[in-house]
Amino acid sequence: MNSLPPVFLSHGAPTHAIEPGVAGRVWQSLGRTLPRPRAILMASAHWETALPMLTGSARPQTIHDFAGFPAELYALQYPAPGAPELAAEAVALLRRAGITAGVDGCRGLDHGAWVPLLHMYPAHDVPVVQISLQTEMGPAHHVALGRALAPLAADGVLIVGSGHATHNLRDWMANRHRREPLRYVQAFAEWLDARLAAGDTAALVDYRERAPDAERAHPTDEHFLPLHVAWGAAGEGARAERIVHAVEAGALAMDAWAFHRGSDP
Repeated sequence: MNSLPPVFLSHGAPTHAIEPGVAGRVWQSLGRTLPRPRAILMASAHWETALPMLTGSARPQTIHDFAGFPAELYALQYPAPGAPELAAEAVALLRRAGITAGVDGCRGLDHGAWVPLLHMYPAHDVPVVQISLQTEMGPAHHVALGRALAPLAADGVLIVGSGHATHNLRDWMANRHRREPLRYVQAFAEWLDARLAAGDTAALVDYRERAPDAERAHPTDEHFLPLHVAWGAAGEGARAERIVHAVEAGALAMDAWAFHRGSDP
């Protein structure tokens, strides 16, 4: 079975479903160039629970968890099959690592999952499972989640963290027509790329104390924690490759990385 590099994507606004932009074109390329996964395990910023939960539906619904966008977005569906057996496998790995987890048989796919997947696998023929975030448990917990799930990446599962390199919606609204990144956005994104290149897990975990303007780049944690899951899943000695370097409306860094595992080419 193919070994696959975990990836972190900045998923942008739901409109990326119909307006791919720079990031969407890279997502399309990823789907064409990565070895075909047996399934996808997606950690999205838009599902938070007290304990880790995995979607267990064989046919997860498409969730339109947004408001005020063009009507055509609400008509879009991403009817990929689920993978209940993968959900059970993930729960077993987490429990083996001492992390209590469960399965939600009703939860569907939110836009943090299906918007990028719409471009990566437009035939919606790769099974998808989502895993929830535990925002109050912080970055170290999410690195541990990724570490526990790492065997899946070596066994044909594409592990994807879907969030944002920076995520300040107030600044995004105030700069909708700005093309250049705000100064703090550029500084945070470059700090992040440097720490990933250095393999500095300690700095990534302690980013609120170490990163420039962390409170402005991420007023809340949920859009950054998927990066910690994907980074953890790559294991020790991973090599980070930045595959998207872009910004939207000055405030949303669209940067994305593939994390090549130490044993991978």
